[in-house]
Amino acid sequence: MLGLGKIAKKVFGTPNDRKVKATRPLVAKINALEPEFEKLSDEGIIEKTAELQKRARDGEDLDTLLPEAFANCREGARRALGLRAFDTQLMGGIFLHQGNIAEQKTGEGKTLTATFPAYLNALSGKGVHVVTVNDYLAKRDAEWMSNVFTALGMTTGVVYPQQPDAEKKAAYACDVTYATNNELGFDYLRDNMKSELAQMSQRDHNFAIVDEVDSILIDEARTPLVISGPAEDRSEKYITIDKLIPELKDDHFTLDEKTRNVTFTDEGNEFLEELLATYGQLPEGQSLYDPESTTLVHHVNQGLRAHKLFTRDKDYIVRDGEVVLIDEFTGRMMSGRRLSDGLHQAIEAKEDCKIQPENVTLASVTFQNYFRLYDKLGGMTGTAATEADEFAEIYGLGVVEVPTNRPIARVDEHDAVYRTANEKFAAIVEEIKKVNATGQPILVGTTSIEKSELLSQLLTTAEVKHNVLNARQHEQEAQIVADAGKLGAVTIATNMAGRGTDIKLGGNVEFKIMDAIAADPDTHPDEVRERIEKDHASDEEAVKAAGGLFILATERHESRRIDNQLRGRSGRQGDPGRSSFFLSLDDDLMRIFGSERLDKVLSSLGMKEGEAIVHPWVNKSLEKAQAKVEGRNFDIRKQLLKFDDVMNDQRKVIFAQRREIMETEDLSEIVDDMRTQVIDDMVEAHIPPKSYADQWDTQGLYVSTIENLGIDVPVAEWAAEEGADDDTLRERLEEESQKFMTEKAEQFGPENMRRIEKQLLLQTIDAKWREHLLTLEHLRSVVGFRGYAQRDPLNEYKTESFELFDGLLNSLRQEVTTNLAKIRPLSPEEQQEMMRQIAAQQTQQQKTVQAATQAAVEEAQAPIEGFDENNPETWGNPNRNDPCPCGSGKRFKHCHGSLV
Repeated sequence: MLGLGKIAKKVFGTPNDRKVKATRPLVAKINALEPEFEKLSDEGIIEKTAELQKRARDGEDLDTLLPEAFANCREGARRALGLRAFDTQLMGGIFLHQGNIAEQKTGEGKTLTATFPAYLNALSGKGVHVVTVNDYLAKRDAEWMSNVFTALGMTTGVVYPQQPDAEKKAAYACDVTYATNNELGFDYLRDNMKSELAQMSQRDHNFAIVDEVDSILIDEARTPLVISGPAEDRSEKYITIDKLIPELKDDHFTLDEKTRNVTFTDEGNEFLEELLATYGQLPEGQSLYDPESTTLVHHVNQGLRAHKLFTRDKDYIVRDGEVVLIDEFTGRMMSGRRLSDGLHQAIEAKEDCKIQPENVTLASVTFQNYFRLYDKLGGMTGTAATEADEFAEIYGLGVVEVPTNRPIARVDEHDAVYRTANEKFAAIVEEIKKVNATGQPILVGTTSIEKSELLSQLLTTAEVKHNVLNARQHEQEAQIVADAGKLGAVTIATNMAGRGTDIKLGGNVEFKIMDAIAADPDTHPDEVRERIEKDHASDEEAVKAAGGLFILATERHESRRIDNQLRGRSGRQGDPGRSSFFLSLDDDLMRIFGSERLDKVLSSLGMKEGEAIVHPWVNKSLEKAQAKVEGRNFDIRKQLLKFDDVMNDQRKVIFAQRREIMETEDLSEIVDDMRTQVIDDMVEAHIPPKSYADQWDTQGLYVSTIENLGIDVPVAEWAAEEGADDDTLRERLEEESQKFMTEKAEQFGPENMRRIEKQLLLQTIDAKWREHLLTLEHLRSVVGFRGYAQRDPLNEYKTESFELFDGLLNSLRQEVTTNLAKIRPLSPEEQQEMMRQIAAQQTQQQKTVQAATQAAVEEAQAPIEGFDENNPETWGNPNRNDPCPCGSGKRFKHCHGSLV
């Protein structure tokens, strides 16, 4: 019997159905325009773009231009790539333009879908950012889709790490710019540390299309982007503390895996005090509870977290003597990303690696607050529906499921639950052997490097040929994923490693062609392509006949979304496929989130060893457990965001103030206002309102005048004059300080004085903001304890951070006024000495650059051992812009590297 909700949906349709239905008239209108645009010449398509740009800049609404823009873009893409967009891709483009997340299944062509809204919104001339999860995808998509945008008469840029400033600025100036979320966030922070407008890279935050939106806006949103500078070296402290932790016993701490938290017990604290005193870390008579022990307690807590919460080959790997974090959602290495607050240093001490110095935050922003800067945001992913509430609440984004171009033919089997991990892995190996015998390709998903390597050992023992893809093999990622769809292939992948690269049945044609050319360089590429494409068609049919790609997952992830992403690797574009999850009661999710009841059920069923339970009820209970975890993670992110919103309001004020300073030519009025306010504060501090003359602190005011204004004036004499009051003193101080600063401006010259004022203001703001960020970090770490006093930590944080910010602005005024009063022109001798030092620095810098360049040239010219210009395997990794090693005279990217 159908429930009431299901009956209502049958009659009225779901809200998603109605949204999809609403786009059909627009799609029909675009399709009706197709014959007209097919008749246009290549120049005609570019002229159409110019016409649409003019109409957009003259104020015509983008929604009105949509049918013509999409029709023009479809025709441009058809000619540039040989791909005609499906109606479902046009639908996805419409939803993105409307500021939604378009949920499209794997293989539905999200990369091409993005070109439609990007083209339409770029007509305004304000630029569009297309955001991807890694640099490889950003460069690949930019290179591939630039063909479409060039055919339409638009420019395309790509932003990547360590890019020269001029090139980066040019990339942001393009109509469409491809970049990673990290690089966009860092450029925003870097821009707001620059001292001149001309040095800034980014333009408006007009419209962003975020690919893999769930990964970027949810999974990565817990960690803020931070630009930091080195602090004092405390590596000895970390090494000493690290020696203590192994001496702790289980009753000295409590570990909560659900919240990933570990704390010392009372017995643990007593044991630690004795241990620290023995190691000479805790002075005699001092307790861990004393205020002087705060730093020591912090070090000990981080050491405990490093040992008990972070596991090698799961949370991080050690590579070339360096601790590199692993993204828990993608299984990829996060090179350059470090844990804050000394935790990374504690892990380095644990692993006996070189301890890098701690860093001080210079600027930071969360992805939530960065992406909320955009006037409009759209997103694409294969899995977003499970997080629809979070997208709506945090970003104001709706989620729309776009229909697939062809019906999904993949079979999703119910989960098989085993009693123990050993039984589960034994069953997995048997299943792989059975399926592999039929030739059906298998993608095995694991949750950590450790488990992928354990499974690899079991398969090696069972003599099953396979590939492993995890953070250790990330360089071969594209190649391994390209082979994963071949007949008889078995690929073990950590979580979503390989995300962004399609697994094509029968293997990837482009990679096959590349390998064939490398093996026989004398054959013409066109002949190779024709032969490979013909062979590939039969390979693809053989894989389809074997049942398509089989996804075998070895564990459920905390998030259903990650599970769905893994499933979505199979069954693209109506291809056959199947997926199955093998679980055990020892799995993290089952163990932490209540497997006791399930264990009792399995015991009462009298299950034999090696047997599994397969039932829809098990799936339901697992989904509930996952929903609980997702809800808790959402609450954590929401709470983090509430605290960051407080800082974000202040960040916006500071960044807006910096920009205004850079845009303003003459800042003398702002500086004068600051000085006036400082004089008001000085007079008020030493001459209280409505007080008698004998209560005035004229000596204190005299000292403050010299310190803050740089002038020596007879304050006591002015105060002794008949009828003198605080207003009289204030006016005289303003008059004298103005005269003093006017004389100073004449000494420097008006233009130089304006430049000094601007630089001094910016430097002081930056220094004060850095101090403020550090203070807020400390406040944030202790404010939680106020909950014990029945006070709301968030309200306490808001109140105190506002007071701190007010203090920042007051001290800013005083410091700028004081420093401007103290500056003086250099004498001719001092100027000569300064010029000599600058020249010496420049000479040294030139020598260093020349030496580095010469070394690079020598290295490039040095013969590679075993080099053979006829054998690409001996070439190493040529740069794409270098001459091709084959000796053709062409650049590598236009010769043997053209298919990479």
